[in-house]
Amino acid sequence: MKPHITVITLGVDDLERAVAFYRDGMGLATQGIVGTEFEHGAVAFFNLQHGLKLALWPRRSLASDTGLPLLSTSAQASSALELSLGHNVDSRAEVDAVMQQAADAGARIVKPAQETFYGGYAGHFQDPDGHLWEVVFNPGLDALG
Repeated sequence: MKPHITVITLGVDDLERAVAFYRDGMGLATQGIVGTEFEHGAVAFFNLQHGLKLALWPRRSLASDTGLPLLSTSAQASSALELSLGHNVDSRAEVDAVMQQAADAGARIVKPAQETFYGGYAGHFQDPDGHLWEVVFNPGLDALG
């Protein structure tokens, strides 16, 4: 497979609440909720960077589209530890600013920003639907390829 990821979709419980968090709280631009004229079509898109979008889609719609059950069984139980979205920034001060912005927007701070074992600086928060984000300054990231 040639990697070419263009959309990261997060399943959410309350689409309007999730849009408010990312748009109003985190300052991401969006045209708002689109696709409401279709059953299970309501979704919101945010441009993250050239060629990459964040989509917020109700879990109910994602279940309908995939055929997977909405309620997990214990064998399929999910956890915030299954996926972490990394937001890399250019300085420790920017990590602190984004973490504060997330907290002000209603995020749950999981791990306050602090020095890392690899010489960076990072913190973790969860959005209102429990999705885990890492805000990180990693001075060696470019050297990793």
